[in-house]
Amino acid sequence: MDLLLIRSLLAVAEHGAVTDAAAALGVSQSALSRRIDQLEADLHVPLLERIGRGVTLTEMGRLVVEEGKLIVQRYELLQARLQEHLALDAGIVRIGGGATAVAFMLPGAIAEFRKKYPGVVFQVKEAGSRDIETAVIEEQLELGVVTLPVQRKDFDVRDLAQDRITLVASRHHPLSKQKSVQAQDLQGEKLVGFEAGTAVRWLIDAALRKVGVQVQVAMELRSVAAILQMVEATRSLGFVSELAVQPGVGQPRRGVVPVHVRGLEIRRQLALISKQGRSLSPAAKEFSRVLATSP
Repeated sequence: MDLLLIRSLLAVAEHGAVTDAAAALGVSQSALSRRIDQLEADLHVPLLERIGRGVTLTEMGRLVVEEGKLIVQRYELLQARLQEHLALDAGIVRIGGGATAVAFMLPGAIAEFRKKYPGVVFQVKEAGSRDIETAVIEEQLELGVVTLPVQRKDFDVRDLAQDRITLVASRHHPLSKQKSVQAQDLQGEKLVGFEAGTAVRWLIDAALRKVGVQVQVAMELRSVAAILQMVEATRSLGFVSELAVQPGVGQPRRGVVPVHVRGLEIRRQLALISKQGRSLSPAAKEFSRVLATSP
């Protein structure tokens, strides 16, 4: 239904005459009459009746005016809400990432973003990189922070940062007393690890195979915080992002310390992905820019 035609009828109903309504709208009387004729043709009912020198609404006309006011109000509300989103006074950012991204990369960026745009709401999903990729493709998420390389080609990809994976040990573990250890010192050790099938776990396993070291993964966990807690509780070892044990960024548990492993370098490239060919919401677009330029 054409809003112009509805607005024209509402003007006639308000002024009680086509001539007065036309003047108020800034159109000719004949042009306004044609609009009313067109609306009657579209709805297949008469809307106005002439009475003397003026017009009055038919019963169907009264119904159209009643509903037409609601339609115009809803349309004006829609316009206002769109402007709020465009101005970032409102909006939703649907983003996901792995344990490191959700725990150590996104919180600071989101906090800074919301200082400037407090009306924007964030929906954050924590999952492995492959699950995040699927969620972006299926449009459950607009943005995802994943470990490269991605498994599909239909993403727009923007590099974010390199993340170093480091060994952590319980303070009660013998290796924690040494300033640094050799990769071979890990041979046969029991580790608390990330879940099998995750991108970060694949990188860790590949790096250990490359230096000929075999370990026993005694426990698999999703969360960085849970890995640190379990390493402390079981007096064992684990691999986590350096961000989790970096002073001033992560808040590691007191009973866990990082251990430098000579001859074992594990790094990964973190990137921000979105679905290729899919335009981002204003809020997601601005946040992606902010995140990509964050130190």
